[in-house]
Amino acid sequence: MERPRILVVGGGFAGVECARRLERQLAPIEAEIALIAPFSYELYLPLLPQVAAGVLTPQSVAVSLRRMLRRTRIIPGGAVGVDPKAKMVILRKITDELAAEPYDYLVLAPGSVTRTFDIPGLVEHARGMKTLAEAAYVRDHVISQLDLADAATSQQERISRLQFVVVGGGYAGTETAACLQRVTASAIRRYPRLNPNLIKWHLVDIAPKLMPELGEKLGDDAMEILRKRGIEISLGVSVAEVGDESVKLTDGRVIPSRTLIWTAGVAASPLVNTLDAETVRGRLAVTAEMRVPQFENMFALGDAAAVPDLAKGDGAVCPPTAQHAQRQGKVVADNVIALIRGHEMKPYFHKDLGLVVDLGGADAVSKPLGIEMQGIAAQGVARGYHLMALRTNVAKVRVMTNWLLNATAGDDFVRTGFQSRRPARLRDFEYTDSYLTKEQIRDYTAELEARK
Repeated sequence: MERPRILVVGGGFAGVECARRLERQLAPIEAEIALIAPFSYELYLPLLPQVAAGVLTPQSVAVSLRRMLRRTRIIPGGAVGVDPKAKMVILRKITDELAAEPYDYLVLAPGSVTRTFDIPGLVEHARGMKTLAEAAYVRDHVISQLDLADAATSQQERISRLQFVVVGGGYAGTETAACLQRVTASAIRRYPRLNPNLIKWHLVDIAPKLMPELGEKLGDDAMEILRKRGIEISLGVSVAEVGDESVKLTDGRVIPSRTLIWTAGVAASPLVNTLDAETVRGRLAVTAEMRVPQFENMFALGDAAAVPDLAKGDGAVCPPTAQHAQRQGKVVADNVIALIRGHEMKPYFHKDLGLVVDLGGADAVSKPLGIEMQGIAAQGVARGYHLMALRTNVAKVRVMTNWLLNATAGDDFVRTGFQSRRPARLRDFEYTDSYLTKEQIRDYTAELEARK
């Protein structure tokens, strides 16, 4: 009897946790497990701002898939289309060739991409913080602005190069602004010709509160910490237009700046649009067991799925966080196994463990199990949580070593130049234009069928 094929799409928190659980709970003779991932690592996204800041090396947050997964077949590529009728996933291999992968059970965990809006100049000038390449680019870019400002012959150019705008008052935006502000504040000592007062960081968000999930007190504490460092926080406004040398806000202000880091939320992977399935705010609508009801043996979870939040009720869906993604991965794995073995599936229900926000140095705010903390204690909780969440001992040691080295030796503020000749638009780093249309998917699967 042929073993059923379980295909997991996505090498992020949700997909990897699902594959790990499947390996542990299923005997090799029960099923064949495969995972489609464009990179050979799971990116530990919560620490990406520290990569951009040079606190951590890129390898520290790139957790090896082959260390975590022992018998899962890892397929190097990205899923660009799904044909549920043919039970086939179309993928674009890292060689850019198209290929098809059949499945009996499909787990969709393709994650998300940076959410953008129809703002003039945004897609041409915005820099994201969603991938390892984007973090490396942002670090090089920020340091290059200091270098270029130091060499500038006009004050106007110098001012525009030393003002930085971060859009998004959530965790990603707040931590990015906080970590990179520390970089420029430390680096300026190496530039004796530059006036430190010219360096300005702006954190902009349309919401009335910074990180509202933290609660009013901790959110206000975080704002106070950032403002004391000189970061200007503008709430209730957004970006109206982006140019080569300026960012115009919706309140009419024009900030002379050549750096816009865009972290204003995420949108489900474009893979969702290749399916004729119901969506909720762009995410696949799924049951409490995370099944996609329109299709047989298909599950979806993580950022790409609107998973009902049974703890909150009233139609709420789980937010796109790493904490939810990892837990959902385990439940989906259990439900796939239940389906294979003819057992009853279980719904996803979670208990919130709390939130941690690392603002760099000794600054942090945390809310573990509802207990509000700030300062050194909050920093200890934040870093302890990250170490616990990293899935290999090698990754834990690398991160701890990097933290210790940065705390004792500091940073050399070196530009690597790895990304200097590469287009830096969001779509270039996040491959949002790589996906197939429904018609292209049908044509491709029909062509495969004709070849048989």
